[in-house]
Amino acid sequence: MIGPHQLLAQALVVQLRVTLQAIDHFDAEITAVAKRLPDYALFAALPGAGSILAPRLLVAFGEQRERYASAAQLQQYAGVAPVLERSGNKCWVHWRLACPTFLRQTFVEWAGSTIPRSFWASAYYHRQRAKGSSHQAAVRALVYKWIRILYRCWQTRTPYDESVYLLALKHRGSPLIAAMATTPQNP
Repeated sequence: MIGPHQLLAQALVVQLRVTLQAIDHFDAEITAVAKRLPDYALFAALPGAGSILAPRLLVAFGEQRERYASAAQLQQYAGVAPVLERSGNKCWVHWRLACPTFLRQTFVEWAGSTIPRSFWASAYYHRQRAKGSSHQAAVRALVYKWIRILYRCWQTRTPYDESVYLLALKHRGSPLIAAMATTPQNP
């Protein structure tokens, strides 16, 4: 009875090869089209974005800057902003369920990839972990912060610059600056 299973496996391998070729074709087309878009440079230069996440981030923000009146609107739409519910004397926070999950996943994957590539992101992540947050909760908190930064860069059409952001943190007297002195460099 191995014969039918062998034939099925061979048929699936042929289909898988065609599917992988199609995926390669889509990836090449996405790369070519993304590089022609005016905002691509804003996202390609981000720490950890690379050739895979830069086009996804570009699509997440889009080209219509009037679509989101604030970073908070984008955070809510993407499902990154937590939902606060109250009933009587009780109050609880939970993960937003009604959102485009691929969009949320794009932000989560990218924020996770910034931890070893961005000095402040690493410090922020480790600070969240030191407070007792799980890995996923710390990355979600980092996503929340990153979206505010990216929103501003996107609105002003200014590429992200880590040194400019660090100076802004120092100027505001952010406690994150002090935390960076004690942050391990490898997560």
